Amino acid sequence: MREAICIHIGQAGCQVGNACWELFCLEHGIQPDGAMPSDKTIGVEDDAFNTFFSETGAGKHVPRAVFLDLEPTVVDEVRTGTYRQLFHPEQLISGKEDAANNYARGHYTIGKEIVDLCLDRIRKLADNCTGLQGFLVYHAVGGGTGSGLGALLLERLSVDYGKKSKLGYTVYPSPQVSTAVVEPYNSVLSTHSLLEHTDVAAMLDNEAIYDLTRRNLDIERPTYTNLNRLIGQVCSSLTASLRFDGALNVDLTEFQTNLVPYPRIHFVLTSYAPVISAEKAYHEQLSVSEISNAVFEPASMMTKCDPRHGKYMACCLMYRGDVCQRT
Repeated sequence: MREAICIHIGQAGCQVGNACWELFCLEHGIQPDGAMPSDKTIGVEDDAFNTFFSETGAGKHVPRAVFLDLEPTVVDEVRTGTYRQLFHPEQLISGKEDAANNYARGHYTIGKEIVDLCLDRIRKLADNCTGLQGFLVYHAVGGGTGSGLGALLLERLSVDYGKKSKLGYTVYPSPQVSTAVVEPYNSVLSTHSLLEHTDVAAMLDNEAIYDLTRRNLDIERPTYTNLNRLIGQVCSSLTASLRFDGALNVDLTEFQTNLVPYPRIHFVLTSYAPVISAEKAYHEQLSVSEISNAVFEPASMMTKCDPRHGKYMACCLMYRGDVCQRT
């Protein structure tokens, strides 16, 4: 089995994680309490989705994930939310005071006190795997916890699990949508660790995703829940081949092999198409060529940039849905 462990750091990481696990459960038919009526082999981890879920003897499915924040409010939302019975209580770790948008607090002072506990929980999850393939790290680099503690944890993971792949979903700050004046400093300091200690980092930014939601989903004032659910769709699509049986299964290491020309240049642009509301989806028929062209449009990018001004060094298109194979 090729398992992957998800690590959600800071407010953004935990809230995106909430949206992702909600979606993973819906995709696999897992109920909020971890039960899965369609699973015929109770207690046996032989299905493709067991890369992301471990299974107890009673047939309950538990995410291979750790939620971690320096202050309790966001993790408490998970503890009291719809999916509270899904997660193991030990996988939800929170401190008492936050990093106050300060990288140094997240990396050197407060984060330092909690990092050993986090690594201990991650080690327990890793021991539970038969063939761990790597880690998926969800965080934002604008705040103090996501940047500081995120960087510290990545450094420690490199020491403890040197050869394992680390794929980062990194939310970068954007000029128009900003919550703190020190976001650029936190991002620069954190990117230093991302350069050295991740194998692939998928970049996301709130402004681009705001625009996407406003333009394509007809939501006038998108909330963080709207944004996170869209990010959840992207994360789900990137990992779909790990979680479902199929002819083309992409390993975490394959992202690295196919997309990274030089080890330090591993920051990838993500784009997603079609972003379409449920009402419209019933009435529109999109061809493969249309969605393929749409993916290269600046409007579909999850980062506020125009790739037409630069060069593509590598590109990976992942299609999802009913694909008929040519024999």
